[in-house]
Formats: sequence, structure tokens, C-alpha cells
Amino acid sequence: MHPTGIVQGPSYHACMTKAPWQNRLMQTGHGAEQWLIEWWHLVHLGAVLSVLALSPSSYSRENRATVSRHIYLNTAPILLGFSVLCALVTVVLTRIVLVTALSYGLSQYALQVVIRVLVLELIPLTAALFVALRCTIPDGAELTAMQASGELDEMRERGMDPVRFEVLPRVVAGMFSGITLAALSSLVALVVAYVAGYGFTVSGMAAYTRLFGQVFSPAVTLIFVLKALFFSLAVSLIPMASALYGMRGTSVRTSAEMRGLVRMFAVILLIEVASLIGNYY
Repeated sequence: MHPTGIVQGPSYHACMTKAPWQNRLMQTGHGAEQWLIEWWHLVHLGAVLSVLALSPSSYSRENRATVSRHIYLNTAPILLGFSVLCALVTVVLTRIVLVTALSYGLSQYALQVVIRVLVLELIPLTAALFVALRCTIPDGAELTAMQASGELDEMRERGMDPVRFEVLPRVVAGMFSGITLAALSSLVALVVAYVAGYGFTVSGMAAYTRLFGQVFSPAVTLIFVLKALFFSLAVSLIPMASALYGMRGTSVRTSAEMRGLVRMFAVILLIEVASLIGNYY
């Protein structure tokens, strides 16, 4: 009997035992719905930005100046430092691989291993993460602050599309920075690997060119280009989507930003796994 004097029947106890399961199912359903909505926002924003990027009207004189400014700020300050860092890592890694391969009598495969590990795998991934930490995540935080202050709403009231004038320049700049860093650092790594393996002479150029052609087959080259492109797109688009569609409450916004970071790293991991399957299977 309940303390109030009401007799408890079997249906009462059944409802009490079912309530926690029902709450858990509701929470799971709400989480799945929120997950689908966030991914839909990401896909929708990517489609909108693709259309805007291909539209000549997006590159008016004012917007061209904005895009150029973001490209310069996202690329020029980090280009030299990242290239020097890649050169140092290439020297150390090449030396380690050469010494190890020589001790096992496999020196003919040493530079091929360096090119495969460093140029094909590590440099595109490192360049994408470097651009994300130095450029696109801070740009996303800046966009979040603009969203919270109501600046984006003021732009909509004036008839200006924030996606065209604020989001597109940041995404284009992030993609340009990621692709430029990956391409230039790969070139620097190839030159440094040659110098570490053959010294300052052109006598090994023919063998090194032949080795490069064996590694970079047409299929591997296509996968490398697509991986660099998708890496740059992921680190540029996802922070902007999290900022643009995040809620304004402090705890909710923080949670949305964390989910955006997790989503970005998950997409990068999927791209890397897909490229490994394409290269080695």
C-alpha cells in the first residue's frame, strides 16, 4: 500500500519499472535525431558553399578582397615554419630509415619507404591538422562570436548573406592553405630526402626519378590528390558548420563545438583509412 493509502496494483509497478527504459529510449532517440540533424547541416552547408564557390557573383570586388585577405592570413604566416619543420623531420626520418635498412641489407628500399610513409601519409595528415589548429578552428571561434553577438543576424537584416560574405572566404582560405602546405611540404620532403640519400650531386637523379615513378603510380597519385583535397575540405568546413549552426547557450555551444571537433577528427580518420585501403589493397 502506498503511504497515501492508495493500494498499488500490478500496473503501477509495471509503469515504475518501464519508466527508466522509456527515458533511456527517448534520450537515445533524441541523440540520434540530433546527430542526423548536425550531419544534415554539414552536408547542406557544403552543398551551398560549393554552389557559391562556383558562382561568379560570389567574387565581387569587395568579396575578392575579403577572400584574398583570409588566404594570405591563413597561408603566409605558417608556410615557412611548416616547411622548415617538414625538412627537419624528413632529415631525421630519412637518416633513421637509411641506417636501419643498411644494417639489414635493404638499403635499396630505404628511400621508397621514406616517400611512402612521409609524403603519401604523414605530410597531408599533418598539414591538415596544422591548418585546423592554426587557422580554421580559430576562424570558427570568430564566427561563433559573431553569431553570439548578433552580427550575423544584422547582416541578414541588411540583406547580406553571411554564408557568402563570412563563411565562404574562410572555407576557401582554409582549403587553399591546406592544399598549399601539403603540396609545398611534399616537394620539400622529396628534395631533402634526395639530398640525405645521394648528397649534393645529380648522379642519383635518374635512380631517384625512377623510384619516384614506381611509388607515384597514376592510381596512387589520384588518391594522394583526393586525400589532400578532402582533408582540406574537412578541416575547413566542419568548424564553420559547428559555429554557424551551434546554439547560443554557453554550455550547449561548448558541447556543439566539442561535437564538431570529434566529427572533424572522425572524418579525417575515415579519409585516411580509405586512402590506406586504396593504396595498399
